[in-house]
Amino acid sequence: MFPLKDDNPTEIFPIFTVLVIGACVAVWLLIQGAGGSEEALNRSVCTLGAIPVEITRGASGAGPVCSFGGLRWGAIFTSMFLHGSWMHLIGNMWFLWIFGNNVEDSMGHLRFLAFYLITGLAAAGAHVVIDPSSPIPMVGASGAISGIMGAYMLLYPQARVTTVIVFVFIRVMQVPAWVMLGYWFVIQALTGVGGQTGGVAVWAHVGGFVAGAALIKLFVRGELVEAKRAHVQLPRSRIRHGGWW
Repeated sequence: MFPLKDDNPTEIFPIFTVLVIGACVAVWLLIQGAGGSEEALNRSVCTLGAIPVEITRGASGAGPVCSFGGLRWGAIFTSMFLHGSWMHLIGNMWFLWIFGNNVEDSMGHLRFLAFYLITGLAAAGAHVVIDPSSPIPMVGASGAISGIMGAYMLLYPQARVTTVIVFVFIRVMQVPAWVMLGYWFVIQALTGVGGQTGGVAVWAHVGGFVAGAALIKLFVRGELVEAKRAHVQLPRSRIRHGGWW
């Protein structure tokens, strides 16, 4: 399933959703060389990517992918703004735009930014915990975006998401958000359990999604969610006030 858009109008302009997208694009173009220079791309990934064995100072059974000496714990933060290819960047930013604007709508701007960064850190932490001796750098905003998706599924489970479904056939359908996002989460978890990750940090996706679902009650602003009731049916049990700004 690949989402094209959601039927969930926003009430406020998603400033930080746009700024995060802009920051990721700027890093890709200005620091990573837009993928045009293999040297620039490799240097950025090795210097600023999250490498579990470096962070944990553990022993790796495999030879190093990078020359060690980049950031340690700081790389958990910087890795969230790096990407490995144009498709990696575009796919992540597309998901962030579809689901991030409505989550920002439900929290307000500063809460959303803090929520995004915290779930991104939780996602990277989950990846490091699961595979602490890995010498392979992890990059991408998908862990933080997974947190956004976990929050969205609880806030707007009945919102309609226009989705491309590829099975025996290719069809565009509208499905409830909980179906699309629940399916995505199950696939990530089963892929991780099966060990056939294909180089994708699926446990970061799982960790980010769980963190987003667990933390949403601390960040959501009930009055902002209420403003959306005219557009989307929301379960009242999901609405909580919380946070401190």
